[in-house]
Amino acid sequence: MHASARFTVRYGEDLRFAGSDLPRPRRRRVATRHGPVPVWEYAPPALAGRDDAPAHVHLHGGAWLMRHPFMDDWWCRYLAATARVRVLNVDFTAAPYAVFPRAQEQSHDVAAWAAGTAPVSVGGFSSGGGMAAAVCLMARDADSFTPRLQVLGVPALDLASELPRGAGAISPSLRALVRAAYFPDPATRAHPHASPLLAPSLAGLPRALVLTAERDTLRRDGDDYATRLREAGVEVWHDVTPGVDHYFLTEDPVRARTTMARVAAEVCAALG
Repeated sequence: MHASARFTVRYGEDLRFAGSDLPRPRRRRVATRHGPVPVWEYAPPALAGRDDAPAHVHLHGGAWLMRHPFMDDWWCRYLAATARVRVLNVDFTAAPYAVFPRAQEQSHDVAAWAAGTAPVSVGGFSSGGGMAAAVCLMARDADSFTPRLQVLGVPALDLASELPRGAGAISPSLRALVRAAYFPDPATRAHPHASPLLAPSLAGLPRALVLTAERDTLRRDGDDYATRLREAGVEVWHDVTPGVDHYFLTEDPVRARTTMARVAAEVCAALG
């Protein structure tokens, strides 16, 4: 899965609603506690090369088993063009070449680097959504930077619990593989940076957009996280796409236009 993702993952091609005319993303190398990490920077021409321009840090999915940031090229282009921000697509290290918490710490350090010169939001899909939540917790606890917004798309937020029964795309066998490959030490799976849903407190986190899907076996994670955020006094927009599984945008591209436009508007507003 790690090596073949770039040849097999094709989701999102029907969602290229904007940004196809943007230039090829610029490759950056950002220093982290685990060494330099490649970051692909998408930007409208007016913002190209400007480290002081607002930035959204995006973390791709792939269950910590795929190292393929370009699986979300369609989303990065859309957000850069529509929200008029730079999008920093992080090429963090995945299993089997890394175990928890390496990808989370790399992602936090990239976001903290970006926040040193510009306002920053953080987001991701699936495992990337879970990491975006973790990055916000890490930033709060370390007082390293202040994200303006977190965008959590069908996030994986509880690696310590078993999946609910169902026939969704995220299966118990996939969960078992993820645990064995990226969370091999069972004691780490309940850590807040692995399972943000289990964090003792969610107070002091940034406004959140939580996007879940009706038939997704990860839906409970996002629904419960949205509830806990509200209880902690955090502003939340929680949207559930009806009738779809984990690939919630591609399964209903008509509704996806509205969802994506709302997220872009929120990112634009949060980053000024």
